[in-house]
Amino acid sequence: MVDLEIHPVRPDEAPALGAAGGQAGYVRDRLARQSEGRGLLLAAWLGGEAVGSVYLWLEAAEEPEIREHLPETPLLTHIEVFAGHRNQGIGTQLVETAEQLLRARGHKAVVLAVEQSNDGAERLYKRLGYQDWDFGPVRCVQREWLPDGTLEETREECTVLVKLLG
Repeated sequence: MVDLEIHPVRPDEAPALGAAGGQAGYVRDRLARQSEGRGLLLAAWLGGEAVGSVYLWLEAAEEPEIREHLPETPLLTHIEVFAGHRNQGIGTQLVETAEQLLRARGHKAVVLAVEQSNDGAERLYKRLGYQDWDFGPVRCVQREWLPDGTLEETREECTVLVKLLG
């Protein structure tokens, strides 16, 4: 995909990314975390249009099991390719770009959690070299920013996958 560009989101790109994914609150939250050095929001752009994003969570994991078994391991979260752009390799490129950035920062492994009913995403991650960890499913925090700006948090049962970045 020649025209695809993936880079950390700049504040001036936030409105376009938030609108494309219908997630303005999420983008604001992640940019605030990024400005504090707690993570990095990457977006994929195709001809100037936002087509997907992924967040590199660089602070301690929210889930106690992940903190216990994989301390100081960054997480890939909220990996999403927007409708109309799926099944074109964009998700793969987002994940690979995130991994390259983590390697460059000296990280040896990365972790992600996928909702247990999302078989397609789990197949993609395993194809990219992610493997089940040995500690079973985890109840992960799921956040949704509603159109009125309020935040709704729920828990979802997730499979945790790990990849060594050597």
